Amino acid sequence: MGVKWGVMGTAGIAKGCTIPGMKKAEGCDLYAIAGRNEEKIRSYKEEFGFEKSYTGYEALLADPEVEAVYIPLPNNLHREWVMKALNAGKHVLCEKPLGLNADEVRQMHETAKANNVILMEAYAYLHSPYIEALRADIESGIIGEVQYISSSFLTQGYEDDIRVRRENGGGALYDLGCYCTTLILSLVDSEPVWVKADAEFNDDNVDIFTSGLIKFENGVRASFNVGMMLGKRGTTGDARYDDLYVHGTLGYIRSSVEFNQEGRLEYTIVSEGRELRRSVEARQNYSLEIEQLNSCIVNEEEPLVTEEFSLRNASLMDKLLKDMGYSS
Repeated sequence: MGVKWGVMGTAGIAKGCTIPGMKKAEGCDLYAIAGRNEEKIRSYKEEFGFEKSYTGYEALLADPEVEAVYIPLPNNLHREWVMKALNAGKHVLCEKPLGLNADEVRQMHETAKANNVILMEAYAYLHSPYIEALRADIESGIIGEVQYISSSFLTQGYEDDIRVRRENGGGALYDLGCYCTTLILSLVDSEPVWVKADAEFNDDNVDIFTSGLIKFENGVRASFNVGMMLGKRGTTGDARYDDLYVHGTLGYIRSSVEFNQEGRLEYTIVSEGRELRRSVEARQNYSLEIEQLNSCIVNEEEPLVTEEFSLRNASLMDKLLKDMGYSS
C-alpha cells in the first residue's frame, strides 16, 4: 500500500497528465476522485480505477483515509481549497501557480507548517532528469559564466477556455509565463533587481501574449515570451513553440525540448567552437513529481519545489504583473 491520494477536480490536466502519472508512480494509491459533475466523476472512477468518488470537495477532505490531495482547480480557487485541505490535515500538491500573488503563497505555506503537513507547488517539469542535466552542464562551467537566458512558450487553442478569463486568474503570464520564470530562476542563483514586462490584452483585459525582461543581482539578464495566440487548435496542426537559450562566456546551450516532455530529450552545447549533443531519457514527469512528494511524506525528504522557491517565483510574478498592468 502506498500513500492514499485524493484528486480534487476533473480538470483537463488531471485527466491528461497527472492522473496517468499517478497510475505509473510507485507508492501511489489512487484512492478517491471528487468533483461537482456526477457524470464526470463516474467516468473518471471507471477510467482510472479510483476506489471512491465524491460529489463535492468537502466530502473528500472529510474522508480520514485520504492522506494527500492533488488540486488542479482554476487559479482563483487554489487558496480556498488548499487552505481547507491543509486545515483538514492533508498533504497537498497544487497546480501552478500556487497563488495569485506572493501573499497567498506565503499564507498557504504558513498554514501547512501550522498543521504539520507538506505543501508543494506542481511544476512537474522541474522533476525531469533533463532539468538536472541542464543544471549540471551549466554548473560544470562548460559554457563559462552565464550571461543571458531566454525562454519561450507559445501555444494555441485558448479561444474559449477558463484560462483566458480574468475572474479565474487567467492569462498568458499566469498559465504559461510561470513555466519560463521558474525555469530561469532554477538556473540563476541570484535575485531579480529589475524587471520590465509588456503584454497584448484581449477584449476581456486578459493578456494573451506577454514578454518580460529580468536583470539579476549577479548581472545575469533574462527574457521570456509566452502566448496563447498561435491560432485555433486543428487549423494549423498541434502548433506549439518551446525554446531555451543559455549564453555563457565560453559558449551556449540551445534546446527546443517542450516543457513536461518525456522520452529521449536532446539539447545542444556549443563550447569554444565545439558542438556537443546531449541526450537524456526522461520518464513521465508527473510520475516523478508524485513519487517525490510521496518520499517527502514517507521518508521526510524536502520537497523539490520548496517554499522558498515558490515565494521567489511568486514575488517575481508580482513584479511582472504590476509592470504590465495586470494586478491580481
